[in-house]
Amino acid sequence: MHKSFQILIFSAAFVFLLFAGQNVKAQDRRNDTLKVYAFIVDGDTIPGGRMLDVNVRTVMLEKWRSYWAEWSRLRNAVYVTYPYAKAAGKVMNQVNAELANVTDKDERKRIIKLHEKDLKREFADKLTNLSVYQGKVLMKLIYRETGNNCYNLIHEYKGGFTAGFWQTIAILFGSNLKQNYDPVEKDHAIELIVQDVERMYGQRS
Repeated sequence: MHKSFQILIFSAAFVFLLFAGQNVKAQDRRNDTLKVYAFIVDGDTIPGGRMLDVNVRTVMLEKWRSYWAEWSRLRNAVYVTYPYAKAAGKVMNQVNAELANVTDKDERKRIIKLHEKDLKREFADKLTNLSVYQGKVLMKLIYRETGNNCYNLIHEYKGGFTAGFWQTIAILFGSNLKQNYDPVEKDHAIELIVQDVERMYGQRS
């Protein structure tokens, strides 16, 4: 190969490599100045970014539709009846305190009737508007407030005959005055809703 032709080839190759290197360096500089979002965590700057929002839609299965419908029904019942249960618990505690040292039967009856009239005057009309389902929830909450079921409470204050009468009426309407309250398992859903209500109003049991 002619010497001058070799020099031309080497010169062209040198120029090509020179410009190629300059292009790489220019590209590197552009990458070095790329702006990105960052987060500061414990003094360290960590690059980050925000992904585009993605909307996911699906059809709710029937079992979940039924579950949330029942949950909403229960939550509504608790919201409606909880104030009555709190009031009943307060009255029961007051009655028990007044009856603690009273042995005379007539005096005990007088005290019980006095508070019974107060309860009827304040809640009779409201309680008659409750559904059977809401009545069942109310009995659960009364047990929660007093530590005793409605049958035993009626039996203690009104006698066994009256308790048996109202138990019969309750059974005819598909209910039961002797039902208890199990916040851990059976009535855990009610307990969660009650705790939510107490947090809402800053109340404590």
